[in-house]
Formats: sequence, C-alpha cells, structure tokens
Amino acid sequence: MDVTLLGTGAPAGLPRPDCPCAACAVAQGADARAATALLVDGALLLDLTPGAVFAAARSGHSLAGVGQVLLSHPADGPAVEVPAGLPQPGRVPDGRELALLTGHRVRAVAMDAPGTGYAVTGPDGQRLLYLPPGGAPAGLEEPADAYDLVLADLVGRPDALARLRAVGAVGPATDVVAVHLDHDVPPGPELRRRLAAAGARAVPDGTTLTVGGYEDVPDLPRRTLVLGGARSGKSVEAERRLESFPDVRYVATGGTRGGDTEWAARVATHRERRPGTWRTTETCDLVPLLTRDGPPLLVDCLSLWLTDAMDVVGAWDDDRWAAGGQKALRERVRELTAAVRASRRMVVAVSNEVGSGIVPATASGRRYRDELGRLNAAFAAECEQVLLVVAGQALVLRG
Repeated sequence: MDVTLLGTGAPAGLPRPDCPCAACAVAQGADARAATALLVDGALLLDLTPGAVFAAARSGHSLAGVGQVLLSHPADGPAVEVPAGLPQPGRVPDGRELALLTGHRVRAVAMDAPGTGYAVTGPDGQRLLYLPPGGAPAGLEEPADAYDLVLADLVGRPDALARLRAVGAVGPATDVVAVHLDHDVPPGPELRRRLAAAGARAVPDGTTLTVGGYEDVPDLPRRTLVLGGARSGKSVEAERRLESFPDVRYVATGGTRGGDTEWAARVATHRERRPGTWRTTETCDLVPLLTRDGPPLLVDCLSLWLTDAMDVVGAWDDDRWAAGGQKALRERVRELTAAVRASRRMVVAVSNEVGSGIVPATASGRRYRDELGRLNAAFAAECEQVLLVVAGQALVLRG
C-alpha cells in the first residue's frame, strides 16, 4: 500500500497567509507545506484540499482513479470546490467500516475533538492510521497488531502518540509521520530534532510512503542529559521529549520546603504543565529507580541530587570533606553513573550548567561548582544524547 502526501501542513498551510512570525518567514522550499491530504494507492483520498489536482500532478500522480473521498475534520473558511470527476466527499460514522471495490477497508476512529480518524487496511494487509488536526483517539482498545504507519498531529497533540503507545497501536517498527504541521515549531532542523526525540519524522509535500517500509524509523536514545542555565528552558525541553510516551515517572529531587511559598509556586508550575498520566516521585534515591524495569524516567534535576549528596557526606565542612567526604561523594557519583549505564529504562535527566558563570565567593560554593561539573561530565558519558539549552534553544552536543 502506497500513500502520497499531497500536503503535510495545517489546514491554513505553512507559512500561513500574512503571518509575520519567524517560523512562517523561514518556511520555504521543502519546509513550505500545503494543507494535509493523503492519496492512498491512487484510489482513496483522505481530505480534499484546495489545489489537490495540481498537488497530485506535481508528485507524479493523478486523481482520475479516486473512487472515494473522505473528510477527517470540519473545513474552515469557504467550501472547497470538488474537482470534476471526483466523487462527493463524505465521512464514515465513528466505529463503522467502509469496504472499497479496490480491496481497501476503512474504519472510522472516534476522536476526543471534532473530526474523524481513519484506520485503513490495504489489500496486502498493511495498516495505517490517519488522525485529524488537533485530535487524539478516544476510547482506544488494544489492537491485535501495531499499525505499520501512523500519520497524526504530533506537534499539536503529542499525547495522541502516547495513547497509541499505551495500547500497543504504535510499536518499535511503526513509521510515525507528523502531518498538519503549523508554525508552533520552527521548520527544518529544529522540527526534525523534536520529532526524532519522539520516534517520529516529517517528510516534504509530495512524498510517497510505502506502508511497511521501516528503514526510516528514527532510533530513540535511551539515555539523554539536558543541560542549561537558570530559566534556560531545560526542564521544558526534557518534558517535551517524553510527552508522547505513556506512564512517565517524574522524579523530583528537590523535595518540599515547608513554609517556602516561592518554592511551592515553582513546584506547582511544573506539575501543571505535565501530562495527567505522569506519576511523580520525590526522592534523591535514584539508583533503585534506575535498576528496576519500568516506564520512562524524567529526573529533574541532578544539581539538586548533588546538593543532597553533599549534605549527606558533610561536604560543606572542610575537615569532614578532607577526612573522607570527598571520597564518599565520588563513590556516590560512581554508583549513580553505573546505574545509568546498566539501566534498561528510557531516562531523561536535567542538570544545571554552572561552569560559565561567576566564580563563587566561598570555598563551599566553588566546591559545589566543581563537583557539579564532574557529575555532569560523568553522567553525560553514559548518555546517547546530550543537549545544551540556551535561551530556549536546544543545541545537540552528542547524538
């Protein structure tokens, strides 16, 4: 089964008409996208968009053989004119299945937002799932097999991918392609980087995909370290990397600080932006979590873990530090990095990058700065991917 993407953009396209934003300004060439529409085996058209006939011609195809046109979402703006020779567009009621003379079967999937998703099974048995913009599946049941290809609004609704993963509808070999792309993320390398972190990709308009061809499925890094300064966006970057995965365990190493209302407000802000399916554990005892199997871990952050470890070994006292505190701390760091190396879980850890700032005025401050630099380097050595976040922009240092 072949799928040609006549467009891969949001309903308004990318760039949006008359939009002055930076993302629209650089959306040129292969990064310019018409509204999403899919041509399946030249026989089935999912979503009718303006200029569909010309888009098909540019990709080397024709709509002459299309026998069924299905719409996935309410169209904004004026009605789209149906080209001569195409059947009138329609919808399949949720849960119903439509059998085409070509041997394709189309089942309508209920959404949690206006629109309809379509699960298409080809004559060869290959299966694809196409979701409308802004929608995620509602009431999913575990399927017998994972889909071979999933096309969805991954930037606008990353939780849709998390839901599909939770029930086995997306597996390691599923080709996940982002469509309905808007100006939420700058196009080009930044879009590709963010999608790759979710095990997904984007393709230019006019691309033809062979359903079941897995060679382009991105490999997910199992261990990632996200570094950055204060308010750099490092925690947001770390959370974004896991928002398309279900049942994430968020490990908060900062704990609670009774009576500190400013700290409580920080904690509340973090909690509010996390997906509701994530579970939170407040602990600095990271080794047991890393050595057990389970869902992905997000550790925020290593700098607070180090503060706790230095408290335990008495690192702030020069005499205790010299009498064995330094050795005890290094052993704790070795235990942590060994656990990261051996861990079978997906791990994303956050840490502060403090080596480029002002030199601390106290010996204990300089000691903390030095030990954090050593911890970051040791932890990074065990990670497939390391990022540095500056002013909200992620720079890939490794991976």
